[in-house]
Amino acid sequence: MPNTILPNTNLQQVHDPNVIKVVVMGVESTGKTTLCQDLATAYGSTWVVEYMRPYLKQKWQTPEGRLAGIGYDDLLPIAKGQIHAENQATAQLAKQASHNNKNHAAKLPLFCDTCLFELMVYAHWYQGRCPSKLKQAALSHRYDMVLLTKLDVPWQADGIRDSPYERNAIHDVFVTALNTYGIDYRMIGGSRDERVTQVKKWLSHQALLGVCQLCQ
Repeated sequence: MPNTILPNTNLQQVHDPNVIKVVVMGVESTGKTTLCQDLATAYGSTWVVEYMRPYLKQKWQTPEGRLAGIGYDDLLPIAKGQIHAENQATAQLAKQASHNNKNHAAKLPLFCDTCLFELMVYAHWYQGRCPSKLKQAALSHRYDMVLLTKLDVPWQADGIRDSPYERNAIHDVFVTALNTYGIDYRMIGGSRDERVTQVKKWLSHQALLGVCQLCQ
């Protein structure tokens, strides 16, 4: 297991009035990372990486770690790393928004490639259980927009993904979980450009409602 010690052991999520949080979640290999990168570029903003990837790459550098795979004991360290990365990005983007807009109110979007809710869903799928601390945090975290990716992107192996034949079933689990906990979400699909265009329309619509003010 990676020995990096991270702060924020209580998994508390940091918010800032100048930062609008958009989270992209869903089944593996459905374009989540690409969408976050494209949106961050389109808005001159930033995005939060999926911490599990560097975590597992470090863990799997040893034969013992590779053999162990990902287990129940990895869930909280991954959760801590994920929210730490999100909180850092939130603070950095808040400074950018404040610096660029000293004379008028403005908010910038932060695009999160996964969240603790997704980790909770996968914990139940793979481990059959979820640490209570992780579940409590996952259900308390809030985002201004939640996107669930459709299954219209072909599955591609990357050394970490392992469920090419279970995507439909896992997608249904995501939908059920989101509906069960009353989380408002939008399904996002289409080509790479179509996805970006659709999200920009949704964000612009929310801006008109006074929820956020975003660059066009």
